[in-house]
Amino acid sequence: MKKDFDYFNTLLVQNVGSKVGPIAPTIVPSAAFGYEDAQQAEGIFAGEVNAPLYARVGNPTNAKLESVVAKMEGGFGAIATSSGMGAISTVTTAFLRAGDEVLCIGGFFGGTYTLINETMKRFGVSNSFCDVDDFGHIEAKLKAGVKMVLMESVGNPSLRLPDINRVADLCTVHETLLVIDNTATPLIVRPLELGADIVVHSSTKNMSGHSAALGGIAVFRAVKEENEKLLNEKYADVHKIVKKMEKKAFIPICKKRAIRDMGMTANAFGSFLTMLGLETLALRVERINKSVERIAAILNEKLPEGVSVNHPSLAHNPDHARYLSDFQQGCGPLLSLNCDTKERAFKLLNSLKLVTQTANIGDNRTLALHMTSTIYSDFDAETRTFLGVDEGFIRVSIGLEDPESIAEDFLQAAKEMI
Repeated sequence: MKKDFDYFNTLLVQNVGSKVGPIAPTIVPSAAFGYEDAQQAEGIFAGEVNAPLYARVGNPTNAKLESVVAKMEGGFGAIATSSGMGAISTVTTAFLRAGDEVLCIGGFFGGTYTLINETMKRFGVSNSFCDVDDFGHIEAKLKAGVKMVLMESVGNPSLRLPDINRVADLCTVHETLLVIDNTATPLIVRPLELGADIVVHSSTKNMSGHSAALGGIAVFRAVKEENEKLLNEKYADVHKIVKKMEKKAFIPICKKRAIRDMGMTANAFGSFLTMLGLETLALRVERINKSVERIAAILNEKLPEGVSVNHPSLAHNPDHARYLSDFQQGCGPLLSLNCDTKERAFKLLNSLKLVTQTANIGDNRTLALHMTSTIYSDFDAETRTFLGVDEGFIRVSIGLEDPESIAEDFLQAAKEMI
């Protein structure tokens, strides 16, 4: 079946709801669960009986969300976490240890950058960052035995578009785990089908859409019967779990080596709210991605001198050809403005009437934020340049409002700035 927006509208509504009993998802707030007998308890702890163990490693509401998102992403299973950073931390903590190296391709959200370049480094995990098209560096690192490749489907906030197919093929050849943050592009990019091993999301963003539920989720492919990269010697520390759990091994690896001991677990109420958002995700994604293109085109034509707009749909963008070939349904809710200076950016932001200033993306509302004074305020100039932000840079996340009205709001604010 063709996986278009109609497909996902049907899949999400049918899987979030139930036809018998409560038709909305149910919230199970219990922290602990009773076992039928000692034998069942033993089986649950061994992973041989599928029943709740303790809420830190999952509960029925989380499990419902996990099953829906796994189907949405075409995965075998998923783990819901407390935030998007919790999802990335779960995966990196489970698979990386002192002496390993992670290769990061493209621009990154500030929290991901500091997790890899500061926190993981403190625990002995080295890293290498490169541009999306630096395939000389990418291949050299893969040949040298890097343990994990991490990238965003669309750079946040740089808007760089990676060649996902080519990176995935190289990771397959070199038997290296590929993790893709798909937060900006649920439904319109399907990383597991393109060759990724793990997909992570901040479900706070597009999935929920309403800014009422902090959450994250990691989605995993099934372990293969043949040519399984997890059986490469560099993953020897998880071979015992892979051989025991076979197809579902990614999930116990992450639960036993991260969730159980560090507790990045989602809460039931947050998972419930996320599922309410998922019911309308396909409708919202389709509308917002059309609106982004329209707004970018209007602003590109009408913004006054001294303010510029950037989006891959625009011909001057360096990834425009890749956008046309690989991102035909859009590349998420983001576009960016550049006002040259912080003072001019502040004046534009403070003149907006419809747009909300906040540190979020993928919301039902249009949002904007000056980056170097907020999320990237602790970063040095060289790092900011690599991540695609400077003093005049404003990240914009387009919402559900009338695109003409949002474009007009930015235009009037830009005139006030002059």
